[in-house]
Amino acid sequence: MHQGQIPLADLSGGFDLQATIESGQTYLWERADGRMFEDDDVRGGGAWYETVLPASFTPSNDPEVLRARQTDAAVEWHASTSDAPDLLTGLLRLDDDLDAIRAATPDLPMVERAYDAYHGMRLVRDPPFPCLISFICSAQMRVERIHGMQTRLAREYGTPVSFDGRTYHAFPTPEQLAKATEADLRDLSLGYRAPYVQRTAEMVATGETTPEAAREMAYEDAREHLTQFVGVGDKVADCVCLFSLGFLEAVPLDTWIRTAIADYYPECDRGSYAETSRAIRERFGGEYAGYAQTYVFLYLRRGGE
Repeated sequence: MHQGQIPLADLSGGFDLQATIESGQTYLWERADGRMFEDDDVRGGGAWYETVLPASFTPSNDPEVLRARQTDAAVEWHASTSDAPDLLTGLLRLDDDLDAIRAATPDLPMVERAYDAYHGMRLVRDPPFPCLISFICSAQMRVERIHGMQTRLAREYGTPVSFDGRTYHAFPTPEQLAKATEADLRDLSLGYRAPYVQRTAEMVATGETTPEAAREMAYEDAREHLTQFVGVGDKVADCVCLFSLGFLEAVPLDTWIRTAIADYYPECDRGSYAETSRAIRERFGGEYAGYAQTYVFLYLRRGGE
């Protein structure tokens, strides 16, 4: 086992591990105490979180287990690889300058309250294929159920990884998941999302297209590229852009952000998704609008107003 610490003092703008992982951005982590998404207040806390990175995302080209928890002074980690600090920095965007990002956000009172409430929350940078599948499963679902779907997919189809006396499971590769039938996926409680997941996995496995291809595109072109996957509309595409592909300007227009627009920024409602998206991105400051979106999403979902 490899282990170490990342000092919080090295992270500009602070860090909140629990808010980052339990804010609805990612469904690829487990909480060791079994209480993922159960807390009434997602702030602070010292729980251990665990994930398995797919082989395509690691320098070793093998799946790697990462564990992390936050103390008063550091992010402690245990891992199957000595590359854990770099991997955690990438996954949890520990190299983002949160102070500069907040300073670049327009002075909007409700957004400021959201930043204050969840100080230190960062965006994630999930592996693209697992992120894509997670958000295909997210339609009309509570975060707990989305997380449960991803956990079942990993256990049923993912590669087992032994670490520290336990067996973990990586999220399935496109090839592994493409072998599942629609009926198989319905048995895992994916419901009407089952054919979307099966067909999307098949598209990636056969090389028809990949979510990674969007990285090299301009943002709105990237969003359009992602909508070719079955079950992916503009909102899901924006989630993948923001939480995996590094388009920090993306603002997914989910229920909570549409509520914020109606209550606080009605001038941004332009009718179509594309035009409303452009207007709220500009209102939230453009380059880092996705950060403002994620803080507002969590703040409103947790009853902040």
